[in-house]
Amino acid sequence: MAETSFGSVRGRLVQLGRAATAVIEEYGYWVTLLGESLYWIVVGPFKRRPVRLSATVAQMVSIGIAAVPIVFMLSFAIGVMLAIQGIYTLRQFGAETQVVLGIALSVVREFGPLITGILVAGRTGSALAARIGTMQANQEIDALRVMGIDPVRFLAAPVFIATLVMVPALTLFSDLAAMFGGAVYCQLELGLNHVAYWDQATSFIVINDVTQGLIKSLVFAVIVALVGISNGFAVTGGAEGVGRATTRAVVASISYIVLADMLFTYFLNR
Repeated sequence: MAETSFGSVRGRLVQLGRAATAVIEEYGYWVTLLGESLYWIVVGPFKRRPVRLSATVAQMVSIGIAAVPIVFMLSFAIGVMLAIQGIYTLRQFGAETQVVLGIALSVVREFGPLITGILVAGRTGSALAARIGTMQANQEIDALRVMGIDPVRFLAAPVFIATLVMVPALTLFSDLAAMFGGAVYCQLELGLNHVAYWDQATSFIVINDVTQGLIKSLVFAVIVALVGISNGFAVTGGAEGVGRATTRAVVASISYIVLADMLFTYFLNR
């Protein structure tokens, strides 16, 4: 009985050790991937091997321009939702006109970058994992290495540039769309005209609020790129492996984004 109990404990410790090793290896690979991408972005032009401009622009269009309609729609809905909840809550204290303050700060600090990060994770993270994973399953990445083309410079670096540029831009657009949604509902419910609404909103928001949201969006951009690319490169097992990597990329990137947002909110608002 004692030997059986000891064997069970030892088996669990072995599983725990393997899981911890896998997590450390994954994070180490992320650091390596980010370092190699930054190396090619900065040093590549001096070695006459720059990151491809055409690939970078294509990624910007895919990540940013193509996401504008869905970002506007969901951000507008978030703004309306904040206005509804804010007016309902503040009306109990006779202060419903102060709802603009709550909408402005909530959108710029939290909901704008968070909604944008989640949407980009769902669209871009899954697309990256599927595209690179399919190339990995079809041995196209091995073919790139045989031809002397570094896969990180060819596939990863353009994505990092595109996400670092477009995710903050989408965040600013999301802020405006959500504020617009709040303005529409406040006019319908409170009779607050758009000029007064925007005057109040801009008087409440300071540069630090906008900077906080943009810093979050940059971190979210790195998370989406790292998780999507790393899961794509790690694909094994053909089409089934591509499906697992795609699912894992979306779930992991959204989870990391929410956790990162929580940490940022805690430390930046103390």
